[in-house]
Amino acid sequence: MKSKTEEILSNSKNILIGSEAIRNRIRELAQTISQDYCGKIPVFIGVLNGSFLFFADLIRELTIDCEVDFVKISSYGNSTKSSGKIKILKGLDCDIRGRDVIVVEDIIDSGLSVNFLRKWIGEHKPGSLRFVSLLIKEGAAEVSYECEYVGFRIPNKFVVGYGLDYAQLYRNLPGIYIMNSVPEHSEKKER
Repeated sequence: MKSKTEEILSNSKNILIGSEAIRNRIRELAQTISQDYCGKIPVFIGVLNGSFLFFADLIRELTIDCEVDFVKISSYGNSTKSSGKIKILKGLDCDIRGRDVIVVEDIIDSGLSVNFLRKWIGEHKPGSLRFVSLLIKEGAAEVSYECEYVGFRIPNKFVVGYGLDYAQLYRNLPGIYIMNSVPEHSEKKER
């Protein structure tokens, strides 16, 4: 019996962005960020859990010195759509006052999390604050937001893979896959 992961991988209709395209785009983003922050030592803040693969690959491609930290927020609750109610599950461990900060997101859809993080991190008085997201869902924004570095713009579909999950599954998929149906056996959890 095939696992749900194997089913997704075996159906080529599900793939939205392949692993090679992701690697190439991350390399381009890292080059741009490295140029923009030449001579500086920014702090990269990964938004857990979804950004962990993108975060690690991006950091490895940088040619500048940097520091890293992580935050964890919850905005999905028991749904495949953001609830709009955002809470901090893990705060910052480093002092970012006066520092150049780059927040690393896996995906931006409603824009609510970005605006929440921009305000919350801004209260820590960074010297500058920018965002990089691997994915932005077109047509999903509920509020205006800024994201200075964008990997890919995608259709407004629920996607998994490359760190993105459904009920904590499918993060291990090598690319970005459209999830057309929710597995019956899965309990919905925070994304």
